[in-house]
Amino acid sequence: MFRKILIANRGEIAVRIIRACREMGIRTVAVYSQADEAAMHTRLADEAVCIGPAAPLKSYLDMSQILAAAIATKAEAIHPGFGFLSENAEFAKRCEEYGIAFIGPCGHLIEKMGNKSEAKRTMKEAGVPVVPGTELPVYEEAEAIAKAREIGYPVMIKASSGGGGKGMRLAYSEEEFAAAFHTAQQESISAFGDHTMYLERYIQSPRHIEVQIMADKYGNVVHLGERDCSIQRRHQKMIEESPCAFISPELRERLGDTAVRAAKAVGYENAGTIEFLVDRSGEFFFMEMNTRIQVEHPISELVSGVDLIREQIRVAAGLTLSVKQEDIVLRGHAIECRINAEDPVHNFMPCPGTIRKMHLPGGNGIRMDTAIYPGYTIPPYYDSMIVKVIAYDSDRQGAIRKMISTLGELEIEGIQTNLNFQYDVLNQPDFQNGMFNTDFIASHYDL
Repeated sequence: MFRKILIANRGEIAVRIIRACREMGIRTVAVYSQADEAAMHTRLADEAVCIGPAAPLKSYLDMSQILAAAIATKAEAIHPGFGFLSENAEFAKRCEEYGIAFIGPCGHLIEKMGNKSEAKRTMKEAGVPVVPGTELPVYEEAEAIAKAREIGYPVMIKASSGGGGKGMRLAYSEEEFAAAFHTAQQESISAFGDHTMYLERYIQSPRHIEVQIMADKYGNVVHLGERDCSIQRRHQKMIEESPCAFISPELRERLGDTAVRAAKAVGYENAGTIEFLVDRSGEFFFMEMNTRIQVEHPISELVSGVDLIREQIRVAAGLTLSVKQEDIVLRGHAIECRINAEDPVHNFMPCPGTIRKMHLPGGNGIRMDTAIYPGYTIPPYYDSMIVKVIAYDSDRQGAIRKMISTLGELEIEGIQTNLNFQYDVLNQPDFQNGMFNTDFIASHYDL
């Protein structure tokens, strides 16, 4: 087992990883930008190294600085968390070159599955149903228009290297396609340095269902059930739950089996998610694979009883999975709400600032993943998520009631948050009845 791990991230995921390492008797190294000198992860880690200015490109995305910190502190492994360098194939390869374990899949797999066009081809060859779309990437507008005609409108335009809703645009007709394609491509160039695009048929009003998988270096793969991530705003997830209330036991089994088959087809290792779109008839299509731990991993941990971060570390250290598929029994229901420092009244504009006062409720079945504290100043340079509130109960209605009670008690003063908006969503009859899809926010709110 590793003796020391460097966490190449910040915020609540860095804190989450540090705590898992403590439980395993592993020393930790935090890296931080100048803006994060007072951040919680720098306080909790055994060592902390400043890696540059506030701008992500000069700190959390600076591979050389992070690798230098790992070498200087004699860290044997790097956990990238999510975001930043977590799905950067070059970074994973450079870790390997320096003899540092990357806690995630190898660079080749990140590259293969991160390129959405390549991922779709691979899944299709493995017999996994995929959304009809372009087989090869497109680069030029004229070529894209011709392909869109073949696919049929509406068409979703996606960046091959995209994620988190970036580089995505929807075109309902050829008249609006050119502008949508140009905007998505420019956003992809700006965010990922990549102008490679692909197109797929837009499945209207689907559920966004993802299956959590975990694999070791010896070909063993298990799934930990599915998560319903359909409550989204502009392709950004807001509320996730496990299991999905919409699908039948038969469909649940098919999704799990398909996800495991997909992971085995590419020789996957470590944590990942296979993401599907499920239409009203129950037909499902592969959408993409995320080659990292997800923001919403806590709900899978609660219903399965498997600590995914600890499992990631074990697998990266060369150990076999600690569980087999028959050992995993999914029990109860879990919901996660992402509390962001943003103002829903003003188009969800980010609201950095200093937290004057806060109260984080507790209780049976309540989990709070966060890195904020009273007096902490949220910097304006990074993602606005500040607290993940997770509620667990024996059934969905119990979990909803528990989450509503918790959000009603939660207090964060000094900044604007989306807390009240999340509270309102949970109280919507259609949400409580499970009658929703990815269009829920757009259809229920004038935003």
